[in-house]
Amino acid sequence: MHRASIYGSEGEEENEVLFAQTIMKKQLTGTVISNKMQKTVVVRVERLKEHPKYKRRFRVHKKYKAHAEIGEYKVGDKVIIEECRPISKDKRWRVIKKVDEK
Repeated sequence: MHRASIYGSEGEEENEVLFAQTIMKKQLTGTVISNKMQKTVVVRVERLKEHPKYKRRFRVHKKYKAHAEIGEYKVGDKVIIEECRPISKDKRWRVIKKVDEK
């Protein structure tokens, strides 16, 4: 069977391929808690979670190792990290930019 007959036309197939390539990646905002490794920072991301029965909200946090090519990030900096391909055993995130606190 011809591919154009499956998708209707060749233009639709190209649009689906372009859509698949432009899927947004997850982005998280957190605080740098360690920069002692080369090209890696540890970022603590906090979020609010609600108890299913009692409906009280509480803070939970998770630590992510993120790739930082240049060592411009210091402990306490607010940064935005984005998911990426696996860089090492633990690193699946990359630092995008520093968030200005004013």
